[in-house]
Amino acid sequence: MCGRTSLFTPQPEIERRFEATFERDFEPRYNVAPGEELVVVHDDDQETLTDDEWGFVPHWADDFAEGPRPINARAETVDENDLFRSAFENRRALVVADGFYEWQGDRGGKQPYRVAMAENRLFAMAGIWSRWANGGAERTTVAIITTDANDVVEPIHDRMPVILDEAHESTWLEPDSLADAKDLLHPYEGEDLGAYPISTVVNDPANDSPAVIDPIGGETGQTGLDSFGSD
Repeated sequence: MCGRTSLFTPQPEIERRFEATFERDFEPRYNVAPGEELVVVHDDDQETLTDDEWGFVPHWADDFAEGPRPINARAETVDENDLFRSAFENRRALVVADGFYEWQGDRGGKQPYRVAMAENRLFAMAGIWSRWANGGAERTTVAIITTDANDVVEPIHDRMPVILDEAHESTWLEPDSLADAKDLLHPYEGEDLGAYPISTVVNDPANDSPAVIDPIGGETGQTGLDSFGSD
C-alpha cells in the first residue's frame, strides 16, 4: 500500500521537472497523511500542479462525508472496480513525491522505512482523481494506484505505489488505449530506488520536519543510496 508520502523538493525544481506551475505557493512537506493534500498533475490540465485531498470520493457520491474514502486503488482491479473504473478511464493523474513510507513488522512494534530515489529525486506515482460537486461545494480527491512490491520494498511490505518511469508519464496521462495505460501498472524496475529505516517520529502525522527523514544512526539529509538499508 502507500499511506504516507513526502514532497520537500524546492518549488522551482518541481515546476521544471513536470513543466507545470503551482496554482498556489508550495509548502514543503515531510509527512503527508491521508486526508491531507497531495500535489497532483491532472490529465486534463497538464500545465498545472494542483492540490487534491488524499482519499477518493467518486463524483457520483450523494454525500462527500459518507462512505469509504480509499487512499489506494489496486492496479489489478482499478479498471473493473465500480468505485474506480470511471476515473481510470477518464481521470488519470501524476501524484508528485520525493519519497514514501512503509512499516515492517507486527502491530505495536513496527519499524518505519523511507523509500526514495537516490538524492531524493522527484518521481510520479500513478493516480486517479475525482471532482465531487453539490450545491456549490466542490472537492477534488485522489487515490494512488498500488501494485506488488519490487525487490526493494518486498522485505518491508507486499504492496507499493506504482512509480512511473519518467518516459511513461505522458503515456499514463494520454494513452493511445486503456490497455496501454493498464500495462504501465507494474512494480518499479529501476535500480535507483532504495529504502532505509527511520525513527518512529513519522508515526505521528503532526511531526512534519526534516527529522522525519533522518536515517537511524545517521544525519539529517543523509539520504543517498549509499545510506539505504536493505533489511
